Amino acid sequence: MKRMLFMLAIALTCGAFTSNAQIVVNVRPARPHYERAVAPSPRHVWIDEEWEPRGNTYVFTGGHWAEPPHPGAAWVAGRWSKKGRGEYWKAGHWR
Repeated sequence: MKRMLFMLAIALTCGAFTSNAQIVVNVRPARPHYERAVAPSPRHVWIDEEWEPRGNTYVFTGGHWAEPPHPGAAWVAGRWSKKGRGEYWKAGHWR
């Protein structure tokens, strides 16, 4: 038992259990209203509406400026997708 707990602690510390959870919801969470801040530089791109799975729902985490990881990179916005009778969030990413 001690060995199993030790191995679990190592796995969690090393990030072996990363969350790629796909939560399907019947009703999308309400999107809060927020004001867009001024861009920190002309290189920055506005990333709008992002949701992160937490528990059995999603939490709004979007609305921020980000600098592309390399020249020519473009932000592909996240979106809601149908799954069965519900929907899930497909996170945005750099292309």
